[in-house]
Amino acid sequence: MIPVHHRTVEIDGLDVFYREAGSPSAPTLVLLHGFPTSSRMFRNLMPLLADTYHVVAPDHIGFGESSMPSMDEFPYTFDALADITSKLLQKLDVGKFAMYVHDYGAPIGWRLALAEPGRVTAIITQSGNGYEAGFVEEFWEPIWAWAKNPGPDTEPGVRFLVSIEATKWQYLHGVHEPDLVNPDCWAIDQAYLDRPGNDKVQLQLFHDYINNIDGYPALHEYFRKTQVPLLAVWGANDKIFGAPGAPAFKDDLPDAEIHLLNAGHFALESQLDTISSYIRGFLGAHS
Repeated sequence: MIPVHHRTVEIDGLDVFYREAGSPSAPTLVLLHGFPTSSRMFRNLMPLLADTYHVVAPDHIGFGESSMPSMDEFPYTFDALADITSKLLQKLDVGKFAMYVHDYGAPIGWRLALAEPGRVTAIITQSGNGYEAGFVEEFWEPIWAWAKNPGPDTEPGVRFLVSIEATKWQYLHGVHEPDLVNPDCWAIDQAYLDRPGNDKVQLQLFHDYINNIDGYPALHEYFRKTQVPLLAVWGANDKIFGAPGAPAFKDDLPDAEIHLLNAGHFALESQLDTISSYIRGFLGAHS
């Protein structure tokens, strides 16, 4: 098995941790994780792709092993997270790349693509939302309420999302065989969430998330103009970004390849072999 390296570089005075596997001379695939996890979500996928691809998976600032500066030291917006990711790719001398986006990784990846559309060769989205059709209202209602009116009346709804109950639910809901999901997943994610001050980081990102919707018209125009190859491998049972979010990409990318899997939000935990097979076929045709 090809080894996965665990590395850290300094960017703007912050430590950015990333996993890297495969030859840097091979086509690059950048893996962008979501909430509440880290690049750890790709730990099993990377060795399956690294024989053919140069695979890079960073931890966003405030997540995993990357720095977690205070709210006074870092703005914790998706613009800021995308800027750090862009600078990491520059530091690693990554030119063109395909990207795999999940959850928070999507608005970060969309910003990279809109800033330099010629660099993105292909997109894989696993519950990486780009359309309002993908929002499951029951999950997002407290986040929208917090974003529009942050305060003691709206905070409990979002504060629950950083609890162990919510983290465990993210991994297990919609999974046909829950015993396929390693309990380490939610235990490790929760340990990072429970660091002093990280709750404030996550509440700030919940507050900023609504601004991502403002970027959807530009994103859809980018899709229509470039017809970038796109593969959606999406949990059909996802109660955060629902199944309608996957075929919505065909509104602007009629040739998009869509697969709804018998899984929830963290489909890699129960559908690893299926997803890796789809990725190899897709990238083989579009690298």
